[in-house]
Amino acid sequence: MKHNRVRRLVSISMLSSIAFVLMMLSFPILGAYPYLKIDFSDIPALLAVILYGPGAGIAVEAIKNVLNYFIAGSASGVPIDQTANFVAGTLFILPAAFMLKKTNSAKGFAAALVLGTILMAALMSILNYVLFIPAYTWFLHAPALSGGALKTTIIAGILPFNLIKGLVVTLVSTPIFLQLRPWLKENVQVARQH
Repeated sequence: MKHNRVRRLVSISMLSSIAFVLMMLSFPILGAYPYLKIDFSDIPALLAVILYGPGAGIAVEAIKNVLNYFIAGSASGVPIDQTANFVAGTLFILPAAFMLKKTNSAKGFAAALVLGTILMAALMSILNYVLFIPAYTWFLHAPALSGGALKTTIIAGILPFNLIKGLVVTLVSTPIFLQLRPWLKENVQVARQH
C-alpha cells in the first residue's frame, strides 16, 4: 500500500516535471497577440487523469505552474500568467476525467477533449474579460483597456487562441492515447486500486 502511494507520488512528480518543460517550450500562434503562447503541457496532465483520476491531473497542472512561477517568473510580478494557465488547463482536462470513466475509446477521448476545448475557450473568455486582463493592467500599472478594445481582445485573441490550442492539443494527444492504450489498460486498474 505504502509502495503504491510512493509510486503514485513519483509518477505525478515526473509528469509535472515533463509538463513544466513542455510549458517552457511555448510559442505564439496569433501574430497580433504574441503573449498568447501555445504549449503541450496539458498532455502529461491528461495522462495523470487517465492513470490516477482528476485530482492527479489537477495536481500536475498546479505543480507545473508553481515551478514556472518560481523559475520563469511573471511579467507582472504576480502569478497571473500561471493562474490563468492553471485554470485553462484544469477546464480542459476535467471533461476528459469525467467522460473517460464511461469509455476508454479513442473516439470518447477525442470527444472529451473537444468538450474540454469548448469549455476552456468559453470560460477563459469570460474570466479574461472580468478578471485576468483587468488584473494584468492593475499590477502592471498600465492603462485599462476600454470596453471596445477589451471585447476585441477577447473575440479576436483569447477565444480563437483557446479554441486553436485545445484542438491542437487534442490532435497531438489522441495518437499518443492510441499508442499508449494497451499499456494503459493494464496499468490504469492497478494504479487506481491503490
